[in-house]
Amino acid sequence: MKLSARGRHSMEAMLDLAVQFGQGPILIRDVARRRRISGQYLAQLFIPLRIAGLVRSIRGANGGFVLARAPAEIKLSDIIRATEGSTAPSECVDDPRVCWTGDNCITRSVWVEIKKATDRILESLTLQDLVDRRQESERAKAGAVG
Repeated sequence: MKLSARGRHSMEAMLDLAVQFGQGPILIRDVARRRRISGQYLAQLFIPLRIAGLVRSIRGANGGFVLARAPAEIKLSDIIRATEGSTAPSECVDDPRVCWTGDNCITRSVWVEIKKATDRILESLTLQDLVDRRQESERAKAGAVG
């Protein structure tokens, strides 16, 4: 599976919201600036995330976006599913009828294994895990400098 820019940027934006979690609504333009991507593009990415119940939009002068749940409750698989759909590296994994050999296809079994491994990793990690990794990285950098 090759993650598209849509999936990567959605994951980065969700991480940005997770880092800011509990500080109130975050403006899309601020996330876009920190992530160095277009605000209009980011606004489009938030649509499926909102539909999936991963973010909430808050209107008004102090509005913006917040995570709909705590970072520890949002799995990376939730984000990828909302923005990318299936993690299958080939269409035939989700629909064996696509392949003329169907369930008898030997290579299909490899694609199924890849999907299972990918799903297992994405299911095992949450946004909080990424926040923790980011903090560890920042501490390591600070230790190397100081």
